[in-house]
Amino acid sequence: MTRDLKIGCQTFTWEMLGDAWAETPNDLLSAISAGGYSGIEITDTMIGYYGTKPGEFAKALGDKGLQLVSFAFGSKSGFTVADAMEKDLATAQRWIDYAAQFPGALVSIGSATVVSEGVRDDKFAIAAEYYNCAAALGKASGVEVAVHPSSHHNTLLFNRADYDQIFALLDPTLVGWVPDTGHILRGHEDILDTMRTYRDRIRYLHLKDVDAHNRWAMLGKGVLDTPAVIDLISQAPRFNGWLVLEEESETAAADPAAAIKANRETMRSYGA
Repeated sequence: MTRDLKIGCQTFTWEMLGDAWAETPNDLLSAISAGGYSGIEITDTMIGYYGTKPGEFAKALGDKGLQLVSFAFGSKSGFTVADAMEKDLATAQRWIDYAAQFPGALVSIGSATVVSEGVRDDKFAIAAEYYNCAAALGKASGVEVAVHPSSHHNTLLFNRADYDQIFALLDPTLVGWVPDTGHILRGHEDILDTMRTYRDRIRYLHLKDVDAHNRWAMLGKGVLDTPAVIDLISQAPRFNGWLVLEEESETAAADPAAAIKANRETMRSYGA
């Protein structure tokens, strides 16, 4: 296993709590830094006050010894509604401009999702057009853009056939991929084959575990062969070295800060 790895934390561990979480972005930074991480992926939902103040966010990150790995966002359109394309591209440009203030940071766009009736193939075409156009905006601004498929409710990008269909429509020179091990495990028969097939598109990795019943599990407590995944991704030609841990288990819901700290210790046991 390569030792040239950087470990980041995704803020969805807190976002998934909804109204039960009433703290601030600074509290996130404190918890993630105290957990032993060197990077953060934050979302449009969790950026809060700093959403219009990239300079102040950069200082806050620096004060905690953290680097912005990626800025992630989604849309109520699920990126599958043609009439929302213009608005969604404006949102992409906003966050691309934001990420451009942080050297090396990417923009991660959420999974295409079914939010309306209609032909499924048409939704793939709309989502692909959106991802391609957003990535072109990123290229013009010097920011890499990557897609993050998920297995959540009404996702368009669940199983291997879905991945094959969307990737066939995406420009591989523009649109990157953020594989999420938990989501892939829930929808694919062979996670390593999926990642190997599309490894040239990989930019960084979301590490997440599930148990044998596809329920979220703490890292190392489920069925994921983490060392095998890391060995594979380390050979991906455009992998930037970031492993972003994202924890959605019931354990994390009960105590997010303790859960992410435990996951960081698990990664140390793997040599990362």
